[in-house]
Amino acid sequence: MRARRFSLRVSQTTGQVSLSMPARARESEAVAFARAQEDWIRAALARMPATVGVRFGAEIPVEGRHLPIVSGAGRSVRIEADQLVVPGDPARVAARVAAYLKVRARDRLVQASDHYASQIGRRVAQVSLRDTRSRWGSCTSDGSLMYSWRLIMAPPRVLDYVAAHEVAHMLEMNHSPRFWAVVERLFPHWQAERNWLKREGGALQSIRFDVEGD
Repeated sequence: MRARRFSLRVSQTTGQVSLSMPARARESEAVAFARAQEDWIRAALARMPATVGVRFGAEIPVEGRHLPIVSGAGRSVRIEADQLVVPGDPARVAARVAAYLKVRARDRLVQASDHYASQIGRRVAQVSLRDTRSRWGSCTSDGSLMYSWRLIMAPPRVLDYVAAHEVAHMLEMNHSPRFWAVVERLFPHWQAERNWLKREGGALQSIRFDVEGD
């Protein structure tokens, strides 16, 4: 659908500023509109969550629980006494925590996907994980599901909602009333979890695993 007026949007996950404009509008008009909205853009960017680097002493959510990252003995990353224990080289903390979360995410998302698929008489073809910015999950016509592994940092019911949402697409490859009826059947009262993602999803995306941070 074509835009009928100028509008601005700031992504809460990436900070990307998008400008929609009518088909016949001139580029100079779009630039003038954006410049007039400079204060609004700056305010929207200022409200974005601060970037969090993963290192010893930092705190990250795991299944909705905010856990401090601490050094420890042994070989495996683990949750122990309300802490995320990471053995080994401090320079490898971010990579090791990311690997741990991805394994945990796959286990939970496969389990949740299979559970909801069984309720509608379907089978999941495969589950893949990515670090997506624009969506939390997707479903193809052959029953292949893709999720953001960062969902493992959200509360368990939020992850379950996303799994139910994507499984519902096995029956309805759209967002029609029929689709939302399937979601409601699989995951009643889903609105709270959807709103949580809209409100808090940016904070999950702000956690950086490619740098250790300060």
